[in-house]
Amino acid sequence: MTSDLAAFRAHLTGHLDWFAERGTQVRFWWRDDDATAPTPALERLLAAANAHDVDVGLAVIPKTATEALADRLRNEPHAVVLQHGWQHLNHQRKDLGEKAAEFGDRRALGEALAELVAGRERLEALFPAAFVPAFVPPWNRIAPPVARQLAEAGLKGLSTFTWETLIPAQVQTHLDIIKWKKDRRFIGWASVSERLELQFLRRRNTGGEPLGILTHHLDHDAGCEAFVEEFLAIAAHHPGAAWPRIADLFAEVAAA
Repeated sequence: MTSDLAAFRAHLTGHLDWFAERGTQVRFWWRDDDATAPTPALERLLAAANAHDVDVGLAVIPKTATEALADRLRNEPHAVVLQHGWQHLNHQRKDLGEKAAEFGDRRALGEALAELVAGRERLEALFPAAFVPAFVPPWNRIAPPVARQLAEAGLKGLSTFTWETLIPAQVQTHLDIIKWKKDRRFIGWASVSERLELQFLRRRNTGGEPLGILTHHLDHDAGCEAFVEEFLAIAAHHPGAAWPRIADLFAEVAAA
């Protein structure tokens, strides 16, 4: 066992002990992006969710989602489907230095709304029991005018990776475990501990915003796979942690 891994375990356990000793809990949720079809990586993800009895919100790309994925998830008790854009296609101008977005400020609102509706309808048809009508924009970017169209498209929630509140009904993610630049790989145990430190300290003072873990199963290396197991082995079973059902989290923010 590496010293960084041992330190991560102690760090995570210590923070959760703090909450448990005071009779409170950190609420967690888990989002995983880019699902379209069954794969060995998805199987490992689902096995982890089931082994630790926690939901995983699969952000599924509607246009390319397969019947095979619908069949695979039909009886999965912890697989929740969220809408991940329409086809995960960038519409921004890379030549002008714009960051990638499918639903950014280059889109006409009418065109964006039509794709939002088409995506929702396709996922409702493919995953009638598992689908929660919440939107996850590709690259975690969405223009504010498009965000304000989500309710009109029948989407009752939004999840990104940002501090910005675009609509009231947001359930955010806070810890992305992948280093994306250059070679894609696990960010490392020390970096995970540092990023969780900020989130735990915020929740000691500001209440119960769910702490969102963000993964991308198709891009995982061995370090990412190890993180999922190590993290859930502690956080999914500690009295200082709670894992609400994902459908309940989005229903909660929609009703607020």
